[in-house]
Amino acid sequence: GRSTHATAPGAAGAGEPTVARDGATRGDTCHLDIVDRWGNMVSATPSGGWLQSNPVVPELGFPLGTRLQMTWLDEGLPNTLTPGVRPRTTLTPSIALRDGVPVMAFGTPGGDQQDQWQTHFFLAVALREPVRGGLDLQGAIDAPNWHTDSFPGSFYPREMDPGAVTVESRTDTEVVEELRRRGHRVTVGGPWSEGRLCAVSRDPRTGVLSAAANPRGMQGYAVGR
Repeated sequence: GRSTHATAPGAAGAGEPTVARDGATRGDTCHLDIVDRWGNMVSATPSGGWLQSNPVVPELGFPLGTRLQMTWLDEGLPNTLTPGVRPRTTLTPSIALRDGVPVMAFGTPGGDQQDQWQTHFFLAVALREPVRGGLDLQGAIDAPNWHTDSFPGSFYPREMDPGAVTVESRTDTEVVEELRRRGHRVTVGGPWSEGRLCAVSRDPRTGVLSAAANPRGMQGYAVGR
């Protein structure tokens, strides 16, 4: 969903439906990452916006996607629906390469917050080797996260809130105050309210496989065999 708050599926202006902590909401984006011993990786973010209300093709057995709702029908805009042009989309399952070799697959649900949360995670992991103090997969996922609403939303009614930043309450208070001093309007959310990342990796030098899952929402898990 586009926010960390539960909203009724199909509610006006709600964006994607989001899953409540009790799992009562009927639909949402999900994400999974897979790696095998040979280094083959899959990163997938299945989502149709409102799958429960989408038409199902009887011969195929699955509902159509609704991601084209993110495009604009007004002409001349960067995300205008245009033949042969790849539109902006918030579905961003990701695979990181080192010297052309896949080493990590990662991603998250979250609408317009996907790229934000994933960037924070990736930078935390990328710092691990060249600079001391970087985090492993689980540490990078668990680190306090945040997002901004300063850009037009992908979902109708495409709202924006310039200067708005939402951080988890675990964020250092000095950081929050410095953001406010710089003119940001900071909202302090719950301690585990930003992001639902998961990730897998394979060290090409040792073949060691790693996986990490998000404690937020109590819905993520990592398994290996």
